[in-house]
Amino acid sequence: MHKFAIACIFLFSFCLIGQTDQRIYDIMSKVSAERIKKDVTTMVNFGTRHTLSDTISYTRGIGAARRWVKSEFDRISNNCNNCLEVSYQRDLVKKEESTRIPKDVWVVNVMAIQRGTTYPDRYIIMSGDIDSRVSDANNYISDSPGANDNASGMAGTIEAARVLSNYKFENSIIYLGLSGEEQGLFGGQGLVKSAKEKGWDIIGIFNNDMIGNIKGGDGIISNTDFRIFSEPVPPTETERERNMRRFYGGEVDGISRQLARYVYMNVKTYMPEMNPMMIYRLDRFGRGGHHRPFNDAGYAGIRIMEAHENYTQQHQDIRVENGIAYGDVLEHVNFDYAKKLTSVNAINLASLAWAPPAPKEVSIGGIVEPSAKFQWSKVPGVTGYKIYWRDTTSSTWDHSRFVGDVSEYTLEGVVLDNFFFGVSAVGKNGFESVVVFPNAILK
Repeated sequence: MHKFAIACIFLFSFCLIGQTDQRIYDIMSKVSAERIKKDVTTMVNFGTRHTLSDTISYTRGIGAARRWVKSEFDRISNNCNNCLEVSYQRDLVKKEESTRIPKDVWVVNVMAIQRGTTYPDRYIIMSGDIDSRVSDANNYISDSPGANDNASGMAGTIEAARVLSNYKFENSIIYLGLSGEEQGLFGGQGLVKSAKEKGWDIIGIFNNDMIGNIKGGDGIISNTDFRIFSEPVPPTETERERNMRRFYGGEVDGISRQLARYVYMNVKTYMPEMNPMMIYRLDRFGRGGHHRPFNDAGYAGIRIMEAHENYTQQHQDIRVENGIAYGDVLEHVNFDYAKKLTSVNAINLASLAWAPPAPKEVSIGGIVEPSAKFQWSKVPGVTGYKIYWRDTTSSTWDHSRFVGDVSEYTLEGVVLDNFFFGVSAVGKNGFESVVVFPNAILK
């Protein structure tokens, strides 16, 4: 009977591997384009949300906008029996710190934490930006609706909180409204400093910056394409890690790149109509976003955004010039598309929040043998582990094998020299951690 029970448990666990979960489809179905439209409209109606704009008015400026964001998080928390810890996080930025800070200003972020049941101090984060700007980055007087950049990302973050607050997760989720982005990523810098001081264990951040435009300045119209930007390796890597990469590979396998691959794979599984474009770059050429402060500190972080930008609708005074209407106004936002990218975030937040921690140490070996050998540190409470491999020129994990609840395994007949490899932990519910690229060599 004992052996039979063990066999049944193993068979049940095995059947979970590679299967889809109905809860993920339910999450997608609950995301509302109408609510996103309502929230974007509310943010646009604040007139300007420039970081240095009015903080006293209840109807105009950054102060009114951030108080409204907090009130929405509070409302969501009230509806889920106070399941969110809602707060402000603020830092004083001096005018000497940037040419885009003409006067000292408090940069204030809004944060809502949904605590995990098993790992309350591990966090997966979704962020949007509260602030906006026009052509002159220091003009905090003129109307700056910022409908797509970035009311769309902020509205998506609020909507994800509405939907996911109805579920319980093993890990914590943070829904984050950042400020000061247009002035120099100051909101993200302040939040990361606070996270470091508190010793947060951050799985990663999904930075959502412009998720509502489908008509590109390049003439392409698409409501299915979107980009995932990720840096190759952390800037905080050690000299030893850098030397290991030279001999063993990993130039495109840093923690942010693995987070991007996770999103790509999950979207291909649950939203096959979407076209996630893996962009091997920290951000757009010469430009920046609020995942960067997290990357700078050594955390995993990616930018999720539309694929086809229209530059006449970004950072522009509202005007008509040579027959072209400039300005980031409401009518340019496609809310069904914003719903899709919000769903992309929501299903990946949920998947990671339901997943076990990844193994911290993964060792690889098999030199001059027709096989690849692995050892890894075990994770409590998992059903097993998955070994992934891919061609060295492939951008995604293309092959995998579930190997059970073991701490070492040999892939026979898979030549170590010809592929890149990684290992993930698989929970008893079937959800997987991010893949870990080998970080040690077997003796």
